[in-house]
Amino acid sequence: MAFTDLCRQSCSRASESDRCYRYFPCLADPARRSSLCLRLVLVIMHLVYAGILFLFDKDLIEKTRREPWYTALYLLLFLATLVQYFITACSSPGYVIDAIKAVSLLANCNRDASKKNGSFVVIVDDPLRRNLLGSDSPWSKTVMDLHLPGTPTRNYICSYCNVDQPPRAKHCHDCDRCVLKFDHHCTWLGTCIGYSNHCRFWWYIFLESALCLWTAFLYINYLHINISQTWWKSAIMVAMLIFLLMSSIFLLLLLLFHSYLILTNQTTYELIRRQRISYLSHVPRRVCPFNRGMCRNLYYFCCGGSSYLERVPTPHELEERSRPYTCWDALTCRCCF
Repeated sequence: MAFTDLCRQSCSRASESDRCYRYFPCLADPARRSSLCLRLVLVIMHLVYAGILFLFDKDLIEKTRREPWYTALYLLLFLATLVQYFITACSSPGYVIDAIKAVSLLANCNRDASKKNGSFVVIVDDPLRRNLLGSDSPWSKTVMDLHLPGTPTRNYICSYCNVDQPPRAKHCHDCDRCVLKFDHHCTWLGTCIGYSNHCRFWWYIFLESALCLWTAFLYINYLHINISQTWWKSAIMVAMLIFLLMSSIFLLLLLLFHSYLILTNQTTYELIRRQRISYLSHVPRRVCPFNRGMCRNLYYFCCGGSSYLERVPTPHELEERSRPYTCWDALTCRCCF
């Protein structure tokens, strides 16, 4: 009898979970569940830090009445940070399969336009299937032109997706897709950082750093005035301030690191795993092979364009970029252009 009751309870729980997954399909995937939990934790942490500050700090409430613009700016930064977080988390990093579709569509448009003199109807086949048919597809030809002549095809064909990877692309095992200009997979965001959302990611860590520093300043100001009052409030504020300062240091270092990557046109994966990348393993560490100069790097990073289709530099170009700087290079701003 007890065994029968146990089976009924387990069946009822299974049916409840199936019903929940039917109404909320995103919860059926364990990876997406953990990602949603992390996003919820991050939002709660933001609300707790701001809520405790306004709950304990009476001087801040009084200052808000005298100077409402000060608190309004803080709350605006708080809201902008959360909005930018969700924009970055929900954005696509730029997948190779999407680039294949775009190139195939453009090739079809050009072909049909030449046949019908501008009056055409576009019919798009499955670009992934077309990419697998051989080296005659538009995408395969495009990728082949981006790599150095004589590069074996096995060096740029993904063994998981079976698609031709352009330079700087990589297969992400968490997303199970090939990502253009792959930087890293961010656990807190639950998505990859790549060509399409690296700029959004930089703005997020910039806003998050500013919010953490401002919040830390408000916590320090409270402790400076009220440290001799209620001990348990001060203990809570000190403990939270320590964690906040550690987070601020980490975010500032992360911001500086990604700013350096942007100015030199590098990615985290290329910097850390250079020896595992066939076309970068022979390049000296001090040479940034895709560096166009800081101004051009910033332009392509902010404005995009087709910068994800970057050609592998030739040995002559690498030799030119590895040339030491001279006084004339400094006067002509060689590092910028």
